Amino acid sequence: MNKLVHIDQGAKVGKNLQIDSFSSIHNNVIIGDNCWIGSNVTIYPGARIGSNCQIFPGSVISAIPQDLKFKGEETTAVIGNNTIIRECVTVNRGTKYNNQTLVGDNCFLMAYSHVAHDCIIKNNVIIANSVAIAGHVEIDNNVIIGGLSAIQQFTKIGKYSMVSGGSLVRKDIPPYIKVAKEPLRFIGINKIGLERNKFNKEQIQNISGMFRIIFQEGNNISQAINILENSIKNCEEKQEIITFIKNSQIGIVKGFY
Repeated sequence: MNKLVHIDQGAKVGKNLQIDSFSSIHNNVIIGDNCWIGSNVTIYPGARIGSNCQIFPGSVISAIPQDLKFKGEETTAVIGNNTIIRECVTVNRGTKYNNQTLVGDNCFLMAYSHVAHDCIIKNNVIIANSVAIAGHVEIDNNVIIGGLSAIQQFTKIGKYSMVSGGSLVRKDIPPYIKVAKEPLRFIGINKIGLERNKFNKEQIQNISGMFRIIFQEGNNISQAINILENSIKNCEEKQEIITFIKNSQIGIVKGFY
């Protein structure tokens, strides 16, 4: 091991771990097999990093939350398998609210992005450069967040959705759609993303039709949900959309004006 690397005796590291100069791994850290950690990376207590991960120079994983309510409780920052964390990314550990911050498998966090305490970022999520994600945000599978976006605390972003670069996310974003403009609003379904993820033509047409009812036919949310429940045949996508909207605590983004 490089003499310019510090690994605390209380850390547990897997096989075939490569760590470049001037990086530091603190106590109470677990790292899986076949990971590469670039130079000047700091991994603080509570980090739980999976296998086959790449962490680029300057990143800081599992630093204490930027939350004045935090009182030193023992929490974690969990990084899944096959995740890439680029330069100067920060992932803070959780608070007693959720006890952990989670970044799932096969995620790609680009340079200078920030994941705050208690966030849940699921699998196959792409976070572009300089995205700021506040505490308690939940991002479902296969989401893409464009660069320089800012996501308000407690916001939820549904699976297979896409957020345009430079967006200010203040409301929940249902699954399967694209959002852009200011204030942020629905601009269509994420058709290309759905095709890339093997949704068939019928599924895409059904999703498009459901969001036409929600956003483009002049219905309020209650009316739209009633129409979906009573007029659209049952399918996984229908249930996903209805459940997401019903469970939204802060409301969803608006449609076309």
